[in-house]
Amino acid sequence: MPERNTPEPVWARREDQRLLDMRLCDLGLGMDRPWLARRIDQLRRELAGRGFRFRPRLWLSDEWFTPKEAPGIAVPFYLAHQRLVRLERTMMLEAEGESASECMRILRHEAGHAIQFAYRLHRRRRWRELFGSASTPYPDTYQPRPYSRRYVLHIDNHYAQAHPDEDFAETFAVWLTPGSNWRRRYAGWPALEKLEYVDDLMAEIGPAPPVVPSRRVVDPLKSIRMTLREHYQRRQEAYGVDRPDIYARDLRRLFAGPEGGGSKAGALLRRRRRELLRIVSRWTGEYQYAINEVYDEMIDVCERHDLRVPAGPGGTGGPSLDLEIASMLTVQTMQHLQMGGRRIRL
Repeated sequence: MPERNTPEPVWARREDQRLLDMRLCDLGLGMDRPWLARRIDQLRRELAGRGFRFRPRLWLSDEWFTPKEAPGIAVPFYLAHQRLVRLERTMMLEAEGESASECMRILRHEAGHAIQFAYRLHRRRRWRELFGSASTPYPDTYQPRPYSRRYVLHIDNHYAQAHPDEDFAETFAVWLTPGSNWRRRYAGWPALEKLEYVDDLMAEIGPAPPVVPSRRVVDPLKSIRMTLREHYQRRQEAYGVDRPDIYARDLRRLFAGPEGGGSKAGALLRRRRRELLRIVSRWTGEYQYAINEVYDEMIDVCERHDLRVPAGPGGTGGPSLDLEIASMLTVQTMQHLQMGGRRIRL
């Protein structure tokens, strides 16, 4: 994420603890940072290429969202500077939208929300027949059906299944994506009917002015007075996992007791943390922060019971042990999802 030809803010060289004490409103960032500006320009070109008169307004805030009453797109502040992306990774173990491709996927999704609200598409009878009622209470969590073909696949976690609004936004995003070849990709799927409806509907409304103008911004960065530390405390509480110590029996199947010799299992888990979290996050679609809390409990159990890596060459485990650890972590994560559902992320 290069920042050439743009003056660096004073805080960019601060270490994490000093940076966390800054208020979001004092970061002094705008949408003109080069990397982010290129993504915004690309979205606008894609909309213009589809004949849209409507251009959603975009601004920096504390997270991704699109307000119904002001159909524009709020972009998380950390995407405006690489130093804040690094802080986001440190605090949440990942930074949603940090790659160009992921950022564009989310922008297209949010543009779908903005267009729905700007033209009040959810009031149309056919829209409700295909996507459901937009007035359905928005859940805190949802339980996806991975094999359903009634929904498109765009953002991870089968996100179209979360709510009728998300179903439409994901369908719109697939339709908007250049080269998506959605007619062939979804041939034979019930989701194709939704895509064809979107194709016809966008041709109808594209040249028309929006019913709800996009002039106001909600929670702009300059108005958010909380510190970065307070911001991350709230997010960590929202996405954390509160689970009892239920891993001892399973871990004893993977590792030996103290009499088994070998290196400490807890030390092995600490060394392999980054790679195993990445793998399990890709398998489950869950936030790495939530998986990491389960992982920390596994480490704690290993250390309290002084579990050891099974004797072998070097006593450090290997690919097969990594696979077993990842499998166990995946199972525990999925059990969490089944008990509490998958959290709404956007």
